[in-house]
Amino acid sequence: MNPKDLKYHKEHTWVRVSGKKATIGITDYAQKELGDIVYIDLPEVDSAVEANSELTEIESTKATSSVISPVGGTIIEVNEELSDSPEIINEEPYGKGWIAVIEMDDPSELSDLMDASEYEKHVEEESR
Repeated sequence: MNPKDLKYHKEHTWVRVSGKKATIGITDYAQKELGDIVYIDLPEVDSAVEANSELTEIESTKATSSVISPVGGTIIEVNEELSDSPEIINEEPYGKGWIAVIEMDDPSELSDLMDASEYEKHVEEESR
């Protein structure tokens, strides 16, 4: 079940908003599709990222995949715990498995994202 308080990007990332800060991670669907996550290349703090562009890459036992940022801004924090324990993303994609916090340049970008029910429909359609 996807948490209702998050916004979702069609590339299977989520965002939790608090003021101008956006915490970003990958969805439960994404981590299941990837399989066992073995490495994440954490983005650089203070670097800029644009909405709909690559935030970082995740490696699993199946593939290497891009993580697409749902919003643009400056990365102000990364989840250092993932360097040693990337499997946290498999265990808690919506909790301890967050990837980065971005200070958003333009919070109106959030209106382009889906809510939980829209995202669930998107996953269903994509899975067909």
